[in-house]
Amino acid sequence: MTYYINLFSPETYEAFTHSDRTVSGFRIKHHGLVAKLKTGDILVCYITRLSRWCGLLEVIDNCPFQDNTPIFVENNDPFILRFHVRTKVWLSLSDSIPIRDDKIWQHLSFTQSYPKNSGIWTGILRNSLNKLNDKDGELLAEMLSMQANNPFPYPLDEKELKNLKKHTVNRVEKVVEVSVPENEESLENNEICINNDVRESIKMQALLAQIGACMGHRIWLPKADRSRVLKEWNKDTEALLDRLPLNYDETTLSTIEQIDVIWLKGRSIIRAFEIEQTTSVYSGLLRMADLLALQPNMNIKLHIVAPDYRQEKVFQEILRPVFSLLEKGPLSESCSYISYSKLKELSKQKHLDRMNDGVLDDYDEQAEL
Repeated sequence: MTYYINLFSPETYEAFTHSDRTVSGFRIKHHGLVAKLKTGDILVCYITRLSRWCGLLEVIDNCPFQDNTPIFVENNDPFILRFHVRTKVWLSLSDSIPIRDDKIWQHLSFTQSYPKNSGIWTGILRNSLNKLNDKDGELLAEMLSMQANNPFPYPLDEKELKNLKKHTVNRVEKVVEVSVPENEESLENNEICINNDVRESIKMQALLAQIGACMGHRIWLPKADRSRVLKEWNKDTEALLDRLPLNYDETTLSTIEQIDVIWLKGRSIIRAFEIEQTTSVYSGLLRMADLLALQPNMNIKLHIVAPDYRQEKVFQEILRPVFSLLEKGPLSESCSYISYSKLKELSKQKHLDRMNDGVLDDYDEQAEL
């Protein structure tokens, strides 16, 4: 028996609750992870935005199937790679166990060393089908089973209730859900000093440039950053462009030139990356939004690259109303998140020079309400 994470948003949790609870689903991008599941493995269920453990699902066959019948999302359900499961435990929201409860927090290998107000521990909980070690899996299975048999109430607090509330804006073609993040005036305890922030972001720029060049792309870096990035990037630097070979108006070109890293093939932009190390994670998103506002027909993949513990903040900001009213459509549909750890993991892959940029789709994450 092996234990894996199964992530639910509050919305997909409600949808699964009202289903017959015999099928769990994942995105097509998870096909490699799905292939590892075996009969008898346990999916330990976790609700994002609420940070609560809610259930245990047992895999009852090892034959994934594709089915787009709506279960988790009413229209265009993306969780179409599915498994039959047996629901061993499924808790109501008020009975689901907060991860910061001492009985959980003090004993999980990935939380016990950190303060509860930090976000450093969240890495394992950012993707479905991440594997739990046996001790963590057994602890969670025991705690969830005990809670199912003898419930102890965990009423949702004010912040959790706010996180459940849906916000929408009306577009001509559809209603779009957005987030309304709370203001954050102070740095979190786990933020590092500004000098270290800058140093780390430059390293990520260099890593992105090196990966792109290794895959055969030409690379653009803002001229103001080049001298610092080239101190970190020392392989395939001949791929760096002196000027952009693009035929756009001056305003568009001025916007594009400021993007942290761009991969190009010929005269076409393939992917664009903004690195957001600091608390606001806002300037890069604004630049991406500016680009799409100026060129709504531009069909390129955009990415925000940020520390692992900034994932939730990136998703909150990318779902703001201002980014959901672009002519091209919500920014969240064009721009995804890549964590520092995933970028480093990609950089260590063998034979990068034989891969194409599509491999990034296995490493990025989409913002979902």
